[in-house]
Amino acid sequence: MNFEAARTSYLDQLRIERGLSSNSVSAYSRDLGKFADFLGTSKRDFEKLSPQDLVDFEVSLKDAGLAPSSINRTLSAVKGFYKYGQLEFGIFNPTLEIVSGKISRKLPKALSVDEITSLIESAKREGDPISLRDCAILELLYSSGGRVSEIVGVNTSDISISQTSDGDLTVLKLRGKGSKERIVPLGKFAVAALEDYFTRTRPSLAAKNSKSEPALFLNSRGKRLSRQSAWQIVLDAAVATGLEGKVSPHVFRHSYATHLLDGGADIRVVQELLGHSSVTTTQIYTLITIDKVRESYSTAHPRAK
Repeated sequence: MNFEAARTSYLDQLRIERGLSSNSVSAYSRDLGKFADFLGTSKRDFEKLSPQDLVDFEVSLKDAGLAPSSINRTLSAVKGFYKYGQLEFGIFNPTLEIVSGKISRKLPKALSVDEITSLIESAKREGDPISLRDCAILELLYSSGGRVSEIVGVNTSDISISQTSDGDLTVLKLRGKGSKERIVPLGKFAVAALEDYFTRTRPSLAAKNSKSEPALFLNSRGKRLSRQSAWQIVLDAAVATGLEGKVSPHVFRHSYATHLLDGGADIRVVQELLGHSSVTTTQIYTLITIDKVRESYSTAHPRAK
């Protein structure tokens, strides 16, 4: 068996059997592409590699200037590939001795409430119907904590009203990694922005497409808005508010989690809202809150220093 056939089989397994998203499968494909380049350049047979060959591969990644996190991700993809190959084709697994390098745990960036408000307000352009769509996207990102890819994947049927003891609540269905679905509540600002977009902008966009489009957010051709276009809306808002250096693809998601914890939300609830499979992933946000407590203490307490 050649490497490309084995890689294709592995990627098919990730997509079909494990249900990984197209973005995740593409990431695995790119990482295995680096391994394929290494095999081709060094003229090595992937079925006859030794643990030392894997060390050489890791060195080549370091020489290429990859960050430790990128190297770990690539090695993880190779380990998954060989584990699958061993079970499926009886290929020798040379990755059993690979140990991922330790990397510093970086705190996710979170904006202040005022900065988030400025980003959202910057999307409002008088007389421009498209601005209602852009504003609704930003409101939804912050109100739901959804990833950009999840927000553009929302269909009109994913928004519903749930009856609670405190009255009706608008909720949103999001499809996360591994096609896992979760339901999140929406705040009144997001609901108002969605209603404006849905009644004043979406009908004219939908009319440009002869086929019925289930997507909530549409582009100028009446088709589902792409992830790249949605991210560009965030970038444009960052430029308009002077926040270019502080904005990342997950800036609304990070801020959402941080502000919930700052407001006293239970970490298990935040875990569910973010769609994390483990609370350990969510706990990184508590470090931000602890830093704020430490800073306040050191500056305010008379005997802190």
